[in-house]
Amino acid sequence: QVQLVESGGGLVQPGGSLRLSCATSGRIFSINAMGWYRQAPGKQRELVATITSDDITNYADSVKGRFTISRDNAKNTVYLQLNNLKPEDTAVYYCNANIRPRITTPASVYWGQGTQVTVSS
Repeated sequence: QVQLVESGGGLVQPGGSLRLSCATSGRIFSINAMGWYRQAPGKQRELVATITSDDITNYADSVKGRFTISRDNAKNTVYLQLNNLKPEDTAVYYCNANIRPRITTPASVYWGQGTQVTVSS
């Protein structure tokens, strides 16, 4: 069974940094795009950043220049470096990945359980 587990969240002051990690485990034949989303209280989940298997990245306008997504294909892990954090970045951050568990099965999107990021002085 495929699992995604996020780590690295926490409480940080405005202007601070965090690095989130999302490790995948289980039976995996291939991983296509991976991404990070976030959901603030009372708001819908929104895209933060995505990265393809060819390392093509895409960012929400609100995080461009501050956040960086990367992936380590050998470790089946995706990262999100968060710099110059603002109070409005406070949210639960979720990773997802388009994974093909077996060569005989189609790819599906899997989600992690989320990690809390709180930006406050």
